[in-house]
Amino acid sequence: MLPEPDPALCRDLADDLRDAGFTAEALRDAWGVAADDAIARGLRSPAARALGDRGDALAVLGRLLVLGMPQAAASVDQALVRTGAEGLAHLGLATPAGSSVQPLAVVRPQSYADASGTGQWWIASDLDEAALGGPLPEDHVLGVGGASLTLAGLQLPTPAVRGLDIGAGCGIQALRARAQVGHVVATDISRRALGFTRLNALLNGVDGIEVRLGSLFEPVAGEQFDRIVSNPPFVITPRVAGVPAYEYRDGGMVGDDLVAAFVTGVGAHLAPGGVAQLLGNWETRNGVPGLERVREWVASSAVLLDAWVVERESLDPLSYAELWVRDGGTLPGSPGFARLADAWLDDFAARGVTEVGFGYLLLRRPLEGSPTLSRYESLHTALAGDSLGAHLAAALDAHDRLAGVDDAGLAASVLVVAPDVTEARHHLPGAEDPTIIELRQGGGFGRSLSVDPALAALVGACDGDLPVGVLVDAIAELLDVGAAALRADLFPRIRELAFTGFLRLPE
Repeated sequence: MLPEPDPALCRDLADDLRDAGFTAEALRDAWGVAADDAIARGLRSPAARALGDRGDALAVLGRLLVLGMPQAAASVDQALVRTGAEGLAHLGLATPAGSSVQPLAVVRPQSYADASGTGQWWIASDLDEAALGGPLPEDHVLGVGGASLTLAGLQLPTPAVRGLDIGAGCGIQALRARAQVGHVVATDISRRALGFTRLNALLNGVDGIEVRLGSLFEPVAGEQFDRIVSNPPFVITPRVAGVPAYEYRDGGMVGDDLVAAFVTGVGAHLAPGGVAQLLGNWETRNGVPGLERVREWVASSAVLLDAWVVERESLDPLSYAELWVRDGGTLPGSPGFARLADAWLDDFAARGVTEVGFGYLLLRRPLEGSPTLSRYESLHTALAGDSLGAHLAAALDAHDRLAGVDDAGLAASVLVVAPDVTEARHHLPGAEDPTIIELRQGGGFGRSLSVDPALAALVGACDGDLPVGVLVDAIAELLDVGAAALRADLFPRIRELAFTGFLRLPE
């Protein structure tokens, strides 16, 4: 457990790190892009070799706080003139070891971009496998990984009053939420994780984050929030002896029950109009697709919810097992790898699991009335951008604005093609007409759609000048088809293009 962080010491450490130029960009320049990428794969020697015998503050702090390598106490005192080695010890980040300082945690600079621009945090977390030289302890507090960055980028960039971060870990989601939310409650079952959350809030000068101990919704019984975010410990883990139960990824439930419990219980803690966003896994069991099972969870909620669920990837049981055995620091060929993999395969077989999906869930409590959004989709393609929050917010806005608009209202609407949309036409050699017309999205989910000439013409004509109905009638005349039939065909697809961001409603 970390000691209660001293606010004054945290301010001193932040000033020292700032004076040392301790940024992600500076470290990447110091040891090179290849070495920087290797650190993410658990290899620290290329970065250490690149630093050589450099004794400047950036090099000393890079070795100590990023690579997890002991440094001379005198060098640490010189690099951290306000904090010193003693201050790091008081914060629980390092400990004296003779004339050296032994790191107990890592502190990594993390660049970010949000609606207000770009910035940087320093994020403290536990030492990784490379620094420990072996598998992680079960109470390990994870730093900022790919999933953390994904969820941070998914958060809606719109203001809210009260927020909740369930399973806060090192606190990255609470920090990101606090940029838009007036007050954030961060919960976790791990006291050590909450210690890191508190430390990181102070280190980055972020107020308005309250930490509470407990599982799922227990610490907030009877409370409601405008925004809920969670990167829960959703990893499916066999409940058998000998399989490590890492707190940062294992919620202690069978299969995907933890995600199911979140989905069925979150509605009661959402204020009207409130939105919950989370990452999760779902199993395909006995022939029932994972997304269909998620749909059943949403339907089981006592509070009716809008739902938008996106499956980003899926893995077969063996691939899933190998992924998470490696994640715990047990590598292929090492003792115990086959035993752990077999435990996962036995667990999946017992439930008839043939596939595990991973993706994003956005759940919303309607302001009033019944839900109007029910969307479950698989998008197993590369993302077009790093941050999807603005895209999700725009999609929800388009949905809400069009939900109460009938076809007559849509016909009277003026739409504009989004600036990131391009069109590609594919022709057979010598053919005058294209065999395929494709609309491609440069942002958002990077969708690519095959469209027919009528819809392509409509999108091409949406320049904010004429209403949709006028354009469709003109296209019907050009194609020599009935205007009523063309409206019936195009209008549902126009609504879809507005939701997915190909077309935009005027402000």
